[in-house]
Amino acid sequence: MSSIHKSGTYKLGDRSIHRLGYGAMQLAGKGVFGPPKDRDAAIAVLREAIARGVSHIDTSDFYGPHVTNRLIREALAPYSDDLVIVTKIGARRGDDASWLPAFAPEDLERAVHDNLRNLGLDVLDVVNLRLMFDVHGPAEGSIEAPLSVLAELQRKGLVRHIGLSNATRAQIAEGRRICDIVCVQNQYNLAHRDDDALIDELARDGTAYVPFFPLGGFSPLQSSTLSGVAERLGATPMQVALAWLLQRSPNILLIPGTSSVAHLRENLAAAELELSAEVLDELDGLAKAA
Repeated sequence: MSSIHKSGTYKLGDRSIHRLGYGAMQLAGKGVFGPPKDRDAAIAVLREAIARGVSHIDTSDFYGPHVTNRLIREALAPYSDDLVIVTKIGARRGDDASWLPAFAPEDLERAVHDNLRNLGLDVLDVVNLRLMFDVHGPAEGSIEAPLSVLAELQRKGLVRHIGLSNATRAQIAEGRRICDIVCVQNQYNLAHRDDDALIDELARDGTAYVPFFPLGGFSPLQSSTLSGVAERLGATPMQVALAWLLQRSPNILLIPGTSSVAHLRENLAAAELELSAEVLDELDGLAKAA
């Protein structure tokens, strides 16, 4: 059995996927803007991910913009039947690489069609509505208008399933009154655990939770405790952080990103780590210290 199979599976929409997937954001240029530094290396990472059993790729047409989706199409099309590609809409990039809301109906419709065209698909497996009331984290605000636009595109057959990104509990409840919500994608990792209760609630409902920045994002996780645990286990700190997430709850789906084949292999090997109850208690202390 390969490493990734040991991560287990969970349902995303109507598909069962491996819980350890891949996030394509880092394939774009610096600041997730512009082309990759090494296009051939980016293509190699995507193909290696599939070769090692990845069945869940997270992307967006506002990465680059348009960069990661075109790379995915070039590297992987025609796609294997077991691959689920999840994308996001609701934001756009400014000329200065800024992240801007794009909630107008025409923006959302254009984004769906851009994703379809650049990925080379007739229908998108899962589309997350990225909420932009605050670019730095979840903030309250009604999502009825933009989500209704996305739900209409789903009824037209352009989108199979819908999720929410950067969402609050109230927004998830509002969203469920409009359409089925198959996943929630928020920031969560060993040190950033605001969604602890939400994850457990979603697990009881059978809804997937997809943490972005599982390794800290632009500020990688750093802790003497984490490093100490990793050294004792003969693993890297990032492998331990991913293993902790896999053991945190069965509905967590991981999408660590990298532009390196070697780093990709390290991330996927995290599925082989089994953390004892004592180690889990030790790592849980990181959130209290944060």
